[in-house]
Amino acid sequence: MAGPYPYPESFPQQPYPNQVPSPYPGALPPPVPYPGKPRRRGFLIAGIALLVVVALAAAAVTVFFVLRRNDAADAPLTQASAKTSIQGFLDALSRGDDEEIARHASCGVFDEIKDKRSDMALANLASDAFRRQFGSAKVTSIDKIVTWSPNQAQVLFTMQVTQAGRSQTESSRQAVAQLLIQSHEVLVCSYLPRTGQY
Repeated sequence: MAGPYPYPESFPQQPYPNQVPSPYPGALPPPVPYPGKPRRRGFLIAGIALLVVVALAAAAVTVFFVLRRNDAADAPLTQASAKTSIQGFLDALSRGDDEEIARHASCGVFDEIKDKRSDMALANLASDAFRRQFGSAKVTSIDKIVTWSPNQAQVLFTMQVTQAGRSQTESSRQAVAQLLIQSHEVLVCSYLPRTGQY
């Protein structure tokens, strides 16, 4: 056979989509606008305002209790109380009172320490070093108090010291002590003499 062979069409031809009849009898209704996001700005502002009120109330309660605790508990550090406490610590160093030295140096936790052997050993070393250097020490003035908090301060003081040994010469030395007020007691947490020699 010569020429193209015609393909038999056994299926009826399907209509195109634009030829499909519409389910609406007339024109389509106008498009409905899509609803926008609900407005939450009012809720956001109300939530922020509520958080601010709660934070201010919490701060007021905290300040009230802190002031009340400070008023009821510890008196502020004065030059007289600093001088008395530092002199007591220097006296403990001079006489070798290891328990008193350790009580000061542990800075408020001495009574709760279960094994005090290392604290007592350090106190003994501190006392021994102090007695090798000085025969006696007397606080003559509080030069500067730097307050860190209502219960903590660093104090620069001057002391009149007698050198240990035969010479027993007297001199004036400055030193720095860090103090803690706890339960109406002023503790010398650390003590550092300023020698002025390098």
